[in-house]
Order: sequence, then C-alpha cells, then structure tokens
Amino acid sequence: MHVKHDRSFWTRINLPVVGLSAVVSALMVAASPCAPAQTLTVLHSFTGGSDGGSPAAGLTVDAAGNFYGTTPNGGAGYGTVFKLSPSRSGWALSPLYSFAGPPDGATPVARVVFGPDHTLYGTTEYGGFRGACGDQGCGTVFNLAPPPAACKTSVCPWDETILRRFSTGGWFPESEVTFDSQGNLYGTTNQSASAGDGGGGCEPCGDVFELLPSNGGWTEEDIYVFSGFQLGDTGGFPVGGVIFGKDGNLYGTASNYGCEFGTLFQLTYNGSKWTETTLHSFCGGTDGAHPVSSLIMDDAGNMYGATPGAYPGYGGVRGSAFTLIPSNGAWDYSVIYTFPEYGGGPAGSLVMDTAGNLYGTTVTGGNLGCGSYGCGTIFKLSTASGDWTYTELYDFTGGDDGGAPYSNLIIDAAGNLYGTASIGGQSGKGVVFEFTP
Repeated sequence: MHVKHDRSFWTRINLPVVGLSAVVSALMVAASPCAPAQTLTVLHSFTGGSDGGSPAAGLTVDAAGNFYGTTPNGGAGYGTVFKLSPSRSGWALSPLYSFAGPPDGATPVARVVFGPDHTLYGTTEYGGFRGACGDQGCGTVFNLAPPPAACKTSVCPWDETILRRFSTGGWFPESEVTFDSQGNLYGTTNQSASAGDGGGGCEPCGDVFELLPSNGGWTEEDIYVFSGFQLGDTGGFPVGGVIFGKDGNLYGTASNYGCEFGTLFQLTYNGSKWTETTLHSFCGGTDGAHPVSSLIMDDAGNMYGATPGAYPGYGGVRGSAFTLIPSNGAWDYSVIYTFPEYGGGPAGSLVMDTAGNLYGTTVTGGNLGCGSYGCGTIFKLSTASGDWTYTELYDFTGGDDGGAPYSNLIIDAAGNLYGTASIGGQSGKGVVFEFTP
C-alpha cells in the first residue's frame, strides 16, 4: 500500500495537504525583513546549504555549552544534524551529518538527544526502507557518534548507525526519543501499518515503540498501537515523544481523535504488556486542541504541556498550556492559559526555570506579518500563589530575527533562552537564536 504522507501536523487538523515546507514557504513570502529586537541575538542564520535549513525542532546542549540540532532541509537535500559552538568571534556551526535519503534517513523533524553512552540519538520522518510507504521510505531511528580518530579538518562528520528502518509496525516517526534506566529507547510513530487493539481499529493511527540493546544491535518492539478512528476512541497520530513518570509509567500526547482533538495518555506495564489509559481527551474548548509536543515534569512529579490549536483560517479552536497533577492515584487536568489566537499555541514543549516559571514559543501570533497570522512569539507563564500570568516576551518579525518557531526552548544558568525559528534569517532558511528576558 502506498501512503502519501504529509510531514506537517497541521494537515491532521484541517490544513490542506501542503506540508510543513509549504506552510513555511507561505510565511516566508508574506514576511517583511526587519531588524531584531535588542534582547534577541541570532547565533546562526541557515543558508539551506551544507549547514541545513528550516529547523523544525529545538536544541540539545552538552556540558561544555555546545548546542546540537537538526534541520529537515539542506545538506545533501535530505536534512542535517549540526553542532553550534561558542568561539572567539561568536558562534561556529559544524555540520555533523548530512542525510542521504533511502536507505539512509531523510527529513529529521525532531531534535536529537544524548543517550547513556553520551552519543546522539534521533529519528528521521522519512528514509529507510522503500516499499510500503513509497519511494520516500517509512523513517528511521539513528545514532551519531564522534569518529574514533581525532579530526584534523575544520569539518568533522560523525559516524552514523541506523538502529531501525521502519517498514512494518509504525511509520513516519516525528518524535524525539527517550531512554529508561536500562538503556532501552522509546519513541512514537505518527502512522502505523497494523490495526490497533481497540474501538475504531484504524490502520494509520501510529504507535509507541521500544528498542532494546541486544548483542551489539537493537531489538524492536511496538509496545502500543493507537486505535483512534472513531470519536470517543483512544487517540491517534502522535507527534510528540513519551516521558517516564516517577511511577515508572510512560506519558505522552496524541494529536487527534479521542474527543476529536487529541488526548493525553498513560502507558502502564503489567509484566507482560503495556496498557493505555486516557488521562484527558481534548474537545476543542478552552482546554486546547491537537497536542503535538512532549510533556515535561517538575521535581514534584507534576506534568506540563501545551497545544497549538488549529492553524489560523482552518478551524476555530485555540491552543493552550496545561498541567496534570497527581491526585489519589489519578491525574487532575487543569488549564493554565488559553491562547487568544486560533492556532496561536505552542508546537514545541514547554521549559521550566528554577522558580517554576514556564517558557515556550508559538508558531503564529504576535507581530501581524507572515500572512496576517503573526510570525510567532516567545512567552512566559509565571506563577504566584497558584495563579498563572501570561507575558509575551518577544514577537518575531519573519525578517533577520526569524519567524514561525516550532522549537522548544532551553534555559542556561543565567536565564537566557535558546531555540530555533523555521523561517527568516539572512537567507530565509531559519535561525538559531538566543533570547535574554
């Protein structure tokens, strides 16, 4: 069976089938260049060449303060993994790997993360085996490690190992990966080749997978297959990854189904199989719609997340920020903030500072450029005595400062925020930025 798959989660929420690249292109055409504000500094402006282009995910940082990220475009035409390091003259970008397309990976839309062995792990939405998914391939899970010998040139590619090429089970992974204490790797796929074990039994609803180290390789298992399809069923089409709670259960988001607009779910292992529990089903009200990012957890075990809502012009549902609080063996869902613009909520995960404040980005909203929907924002949600206050910290212009950030943010010890924007910059191919609140 051939599946025409669109890489953009907006397609599953009523945007025409044009893909992330077309949405980004439309925003670029509408954007008018403008100098960035003093509090935002562009660390790198992508060219679409060997450095990559149009980043669709945020960054990972190592102990030395180097940043690592992915781009779905550029390189050899199938996306890149890059390293951004501080230097005397500013910041220097080093391409670590350029994807070659099937049977190699193609189009990474999630960030890379460090595994227990201190090397990088990630997913590509396409690439791998051709066949069931057409010539584009069904996606991969990959590992990148520094070359064993010291590099003597300015460009030092890392060594890639493909851990899984998807063909049966799940297809098109869009999530970052996470590890348990035993070094097993977990992630999600946006579609799946096998029917789920519940209500609707739809074929392309996605799954949660596990990769276990075994004799120098990896053994794969699809631990849960989503079975959305009918309203009221479990969720489907997961985009974000999964995280482990303090109770050892897995938690994540599904972008669609349930009460039409997606779900929050828990996976519990009973010794032989994983069982799904729906913690919240989004109905398109003030609670938000279409969660597409991973959850985060604070030291007390409370979880936080966000939803983008429907893309402007393609639905009347708004985005949200929310929390899940453990209560007597269950979870209490509550809304922190409902974003005023349709589709003006976050597509990336939130991040929390040491004071308990939350930060994030929105793809649209803010400055009224980029097709009159706004070029995106950086925001803060601060808490005092249980109440939350929203502050819009920065409005992207779509010019040299970038725009349309799908990125999560990361925070350094001084409270500076770092992320990526998918459009704008000097070449219109996006940027890596630093923002000082």
